[in-house]
Amino acid sequence: MDPNGWAMFVTALVAVYLIPGADMILVWQTGLAEGRAHALATALGLALARAVHVALAGLGLAALFHAVPWTFDLARLFGALYLLRLAVAVLRSPAVDPGSAGAARSASRAKALRRGLATNLLNPKALLFCSLLLPQFVDPGRGAVAAQFAALGVVLVAIGLAFDTVYAFVGAALARRFLQRPRWDLVRRALFAALLAGFALRLLVAPV
Repeated sequence: MDPNGWAMFVTALVAVYLIPGADMILVWQTGLAEGRAHALATALGLALARAVHVALAGLGLAALFHAVPWTFDLARLFGALYLLRLAVAVLRSPAVDPGSAGAARSASRAKALRRGLATNLLNPKALLFCSLLLPQFVDPGRGAVAAQFAALGVVLVAIGLAFDTVYAFVGAALARRFLQRPRWDLVRRALFAALLAGFALRLLVAPV
């Protein structure tokens, strides 16, 4: 792909990663409630899920969703239910105290990683996004298609991880402010829970 093509691809990814979504909210929430280390683990889980979606897109799995529509509906039902579960967990979570031993016990880094992995992996629209975007920037006349697809996938995952890392640091930095304002922490939990529930509803009702 020529430099202009790469510039367009990166610009498209940056625009997508700047739009608030369940992944962004999850990283912020984790940074605020559990600290930077757990938020970074969540970001890593999201990156792994995106890598899986890239691989599945390369294998043509998204075509199954178009050929058998009920498989997409089933997948997004599971994804929406998981987001609703996260929303309830956020609403019921204790007040922000990322530096305490209690926070460390309540959520291990491995659990945070799995949470990020599941949130993105259970979103079938993430797979469709990879399946629709990546092929547009593959040029059969410029070498092996598989190698180009893999290179685009690496960039997609890397840029996503870079954004999520920034969100993790921002969330952890904001945690100190919420520690000093318990009422704002309650608002934060209610807002993030509502956003996650809203993303779950959008996943269920939005057209493919």
